[in-house]
Amino acid sequence: MEKKGKKERKTPCKDTFEPLTAECKTLATIVLLLSSPEEDILAKACEAIHIFAEKGLPLLLGDENKVSLLGLGALEPLCQLITHVNKLVRRNAVMALGIMANSGDVRIALKKIDVIPSIIAKLSLEEDLVVHEFATFCLASLSLDFTWKVQIFDNKGLPPLIHLLSSPDPDIEKNSLETIFNLVQDSQSRLAVHTLGGIPPLLDLLKSEFPVIQMLALKTLQNVTIDKDSCNTFREEQGFEKLMDILSNTEFRDLHAEALEVVANCLRDSESLQLIHKGGGLKRLMEFVLTPNMPENQCSAVKCIARVAQSSENRTLLHEQNVETVLVELLSAADISVKTAACQAVSVMSLHQDSKDSFRDLGGIPAVVQLLSNESLVLREAATQALSNLTHSNQLNAFAVYEAEGHEILVQQLYGSCARTVANSAATLGNMAEQEVIRCSILSHGAIPALVEPLKSTDTQVLVNSTLCLAVLACETGARAELLSARGLHPLVNLLHTYQKEVLHNTCLAVNVCATDVPTAVEMCKFGALEILQQINQSVNRRSSFSKLAMISLLNSNVSVKYSLTGHLAATDVIGDGFYDAGKVPAAQRVLTLKELSTQPVNKKRPIIFVNTATENKKEDDKQKEEARAESPAEKPWKMMEDVSLQILVKVAKESIISLSDERERWASLARLVNEAMGGAVEMEKLHKFPWVLHLSELKFQLQSNVVPIGLINRGIYCHRAVLFKCVADCIGMSCSLVRGEYNRAWNEVLFFNGNPSRNERPSQPCRYIVDLMHQPGSLLAASTAAAVQYQTI
Repeated sequence: MEKKGKKERKTPCKDTFEPLTAECKTLATIVLLLSSPEEDILAKACEAIHIFAEKGLPLLLGDENKVSLLGLGALEPLCQLITHVNKLVRRNAVMALGIMANSGDVRIALKKIDVIPSIIAKLSLEEDLVVHEFATFCLASLSLDFTWKVQIFDNKGLPPLIHLLSSPDPDIEKNSLETIFNLVQDSQSRLAVHTLGGIPPLLDLLKSEFPVIQMLALKTLQNVTIDKDSCNTFREEQGFEKLMDILSNTEFRDLHAEALEVVANCLRDSESLQLIHKGGGLKRLMEFVLTPNMPENQCSAVKCIARVAQSSENRTLLHEQNVETVLVELLSAADISVKTAACQAVSVMSLHQDSKDSFRDLGGIPAVVQLLSNESLVLREAATQALSNLTHSNQLNAFAVYEAEGHEILVQQLYGSCARTVANSAATLGNMAEQEVIRCSILSHGAIPALVEPLKSTDTQVLVNSTLCLAVLACETGARAELLSARGLHPLVNLLHTYQKEVLHNTCLAVNVCATDVPTAVEMCKFGALEILQQINQSVNRRSSFSKLAMISLLNSNVSVKYSLTGHLAATDVIGDGFYDAGKVPAAQRVLTLKELSTQPVNKKRPIIFVNTATENKKEDDKQKEEARAESPAEKPWKMMEDVSLQILVKVAKESIISLSDERERWASLARLVNEAMGGAVEMEKLHKFPWVLHLSELKFQLQSNVVPIGLINRGIYCHRAVLFKCVADCIGMSCSLVRGEYNRAWNEVLFFNGNPSRNERPSQPCRYIVDLMHQPGSLLAASTAAAVQYQTI
């Protein structure tokens, strides 16, 4: 700030200083004079140093002068002279030190000198205004550093600084205020300013004739009023009213933005908001927001409303004041920053359910949708955030966005470079997709391909929202097929590796939904989804109901893999064409596909048996589907070997078994049919002579393949017969389970009602039986009996 003409800046010894200036032609000499025992020389030397440091000499300007003085050793004697008994020496030394402290190099050097207590002592009432001015100027410079702030606070510098806020000299006011502003960046000083009665003098400075003082006072109050008690005192001292007077004065437009920051602090808690509202303050604030104003001030005012609305209680009160009307009007403002701030406020107010409805009724949703096409990235981000909150748990708002064709633009936003915009767009689309008609429309605009890239993002919120959106959209069969063709399954499966809990949960949900489609489930298994889920479900920290559900869905859609990993297929797990028994596979190992197994060289391991009941017409249709799904035109689709024997067996079963009325007889007949197809009954004692191993080896050699159609096996044992029994039963509509045991044992379990009155069995209690396919074909062995256990084990 400019110095005032009425102040005396020169020392009273000017007449006797001229000879000294003439004689001392070097700076080093002047510095040496700081050690003189004569008070007059000391005073003149300090003044010369002050002038040199402040105005500079012809060849040395600005900080260079101060650094030169530092290099010549002027700093330490000056720090000693500020406590000199002579008033003039003391004043000139303080002036010189105050100017020098404005240099960063000097401030660093001062850290080695314990000068703060001496400077704070110069703030006493016994010192004159010039000493106060330069002592506070020195503290203002030093307080920029955290170390100095601590020292000023610890040496009780705040009380005299607060007292000097009422000084008659505006320079002292400014310097003291600047020092306090630097100190209140830390919580202990903020609380101390309130305790020491600093709020009233800060408010008085709002009436200063100097804008720089007014601005500093507002910035200081911004920090002080963060504390609730300070905010209460501020309100009691009519601080809010004084701020509103500033906001109502167009001459103070340059102060409006800072004043609004303090207003936001005053309105943050609901109690303060209620008190201010009763005094008409909230109404005045709303009027100010709508008053034609400088765009930056109007923007700050809307941001103030958004900050106030962070509290649920405040949102209720703002809703009662019809703040939605104000915000909707500002969505059409000419200035981009005002629109952006309005969108941000809409987003916060949309956390209030009634406000969501108000925004819709006032036409706010089409207005926000229109902003999605704006060139401003910041505005688009704010608009997508507003729509995300507006449509959350509000299907009427979701439909309003749909009617405004917002979903079309939101799908395109998924290709954007701004992570926040992508995340918000995905969240909004996910909210809207809960309605079938909207979901289908979203899919028709290419939402699935658009989501593939976000699934590869490193931004957590993008991943959270994208996976959840995908989980909702994938409810449609076409969406799952589209995700498969868009190569989105690999990045989806990769997300199962994440340790972000919410991302993992949503990914498991998406996997669960996608797994209901068999081709999609098979593809995810290729990428190791099952193995990853097994690891997750074995982890105490990562497993959840979501991961278990995803695992179950994948297995249910891929019964071949389910049987290899779990050794059990329930009656609801239907064996169809393409099913294969690859044997028991360790939990951590991926189950190879039938295609992969068929391309391996012939080995000495047990053959992989597979099921194929398809006719030529069906196989031609499947071939066309496979060609359509081929990744490239050059890729030749693989097809299974035909199994005419199995087709004939299924046909015979349909003709001879389904017509039987007795359920027990149906199971027994099917068992005998399978037994005959697999080589007939084998006595338990002669099982070791049954030539099944040689037979299967011959089949592998003849076919030159490790995979063998189950219909070609006519010398099979437990494991082969049980699979064939389950296969034929599923084909003719009979339900049974398939269980793998140890050492090539496998069996089928069936349930049916016994209803034998002599055993007091109620018809509603079905009994479980093991079907004998080896020794006494057609026998039904009651579960857990000795005969059943003998059949299941060696």
